[in-house]
Amino acid sequence: MSLTLDLTDRVALVTGGARGIGRGITEVLLDAGASVVTCGRSEATPPEGATHLTCDVRDAEAVDALVAAIVADHGRLDVVVNNAGGAPYALAAEASPRFHDKIIGLNLMSSLLVSQAANRVMQGQGGGGSIINISSVSALRPSPGTAAYGAAKAGVDSLTTSLAQEWGPRVRVNAVDVGLVRTADTADHYGGDATVAAIERTIPAGRMADVAEIGRVVAFLASDLASYVSGAQVACHGGGEQPVFLHIAQNAAQNAQIEQGESS
Repeated sequence: MSLTLDLTDRVALVTGGARGIGRGITEVLLDAGASVVTCGRSEATPPEGATHLTCDVRDAEAVDALVAAIVADHGRLDVVVNNAGGAPYALAAEASPRFHDKIIGLNLMSSLLVSQAANRVMQGQGGGGSIINISSVSALRPSPGTAAYGAAKAGVDSLTTSLAQEWGPRVRVNAVDVGLVRTADTADHYGGDATVAAIERTIPAGRMADVAEIGRVVAFLASDLASYVSGAQVACHGGGEQPVFLHIAQNAAQNAQIEQGESS
């Protein structure tokens, strides 16, 4: 039996799908044959072949209008990728309640609002649907400096399992826990290419992910190849982060060898 990842005739919504990781996801879904709509709070130019609508995904009424517009234009909605999110660095003790509200709203509540609106459509259409939540390794480990973001992503993972239980079998719901990914802003974010290279040496895969690699995981989960996958959290992090104690132990061992060599 040949395995083909074919999303022809599927209609997909990718929130935040015009830039960064979302853009990579959009491009892969387009390549797989899907009709893709991206959305964001402002006008943007999506990849060729996709359309873009403005929507604040934290606003329930705006989300309902967004989904209604997609169904009016395409007749259905088969795939939703809750990708919109992110957070600037801010220490939890110093960030304001308003700041935390915005981070939780964007990274957790938006996924729930969009999923609710999509589910109402998917439950009544032939073939049901697939919802993929873009989560983060920050959901799985401490997230100092982005505590509200990490908490929100942990909430997304929990939300994923709960919605999969409530909405099956018509709608499958899964999450992708994303690790470090190279985008146009990576070097600036981490302080330069040398720092990025040092970080990449700590990843078992030897590098950060390309945005298309995240997109291919999403496309698989959206496809019939994943027909029995629901309620899953798929780790896409290149093998994970090296524990700090191992890094310290390796450095100590190297220093000890250097000192021994110097004294002999």
